[in-house]
Amino acid sequence: MKDPMLLRKIVFIAFVVSFSACLQVFADLFIYWRASLFDEFWRLWTAHWVHVGWMHYVLNMMAFCCLPFIFPKVKIWHFTALLFLLPVLISISFYYFYPNIEAYAGLSGVLHGAYVAVAGVHLLDRKERPFAVGVLALILAKLIWENTIGSVGTAELIGSPVLVEAHLLGVIGGVVIAIVYICWKYILKEN
Repeated sequence: MKDPMLLRKIVFIAFVVSFSACLQVFADLFIYWRASLFDEFWRLWTAHWVHVGWMHYVLNMMAFCCLPFIFPKVKIWHFTALLFLLPVLISISFYYFYPNIEAYAGLSGVLHGAYVAVAGVHLLDRKERPFAVGVLALILAKLIWENTIGSVGTAELIGSPVLVEAHLLGVIGGVVIAIVYICWKYILKEN
């Protein structure tokens, strides 16, 4: 393969998809359970890597597989950082801001946050700005749709209600991470 970055992205995607599939086999050990969240701290992170079923898994993995190719300039370590930070931010937000959420499984909140974070950083690139604005507009439209009309079709497809709060928290987390990253790069550039 002539492009080593492409090979790295393919290996990265294969690892993440395989890892998530392995966790899916024992999903009950890894989902977000509010009652035991801090006793079984791994659930802060793993809850976002398991799904309510295999169809849910496939849909989220398809969206995940697109991300590195939609934004080809982003390095693997950026995606890795997002995949470590966003799940914990969302889980802790569930715990403190949505105490009525007892259980959760799925990557969609993290995906919303990752798309927003990467698109937000790409707003600074003049060539990438129109595409980044389009991605952000689509995500905003999706959030508005989900919070007004609902996600009945998606819920029927995956066999479980869609927790739109995860999407909203993911977007908020993505915005915060993008702002921190931009400020960090700006400070480094100044020094």
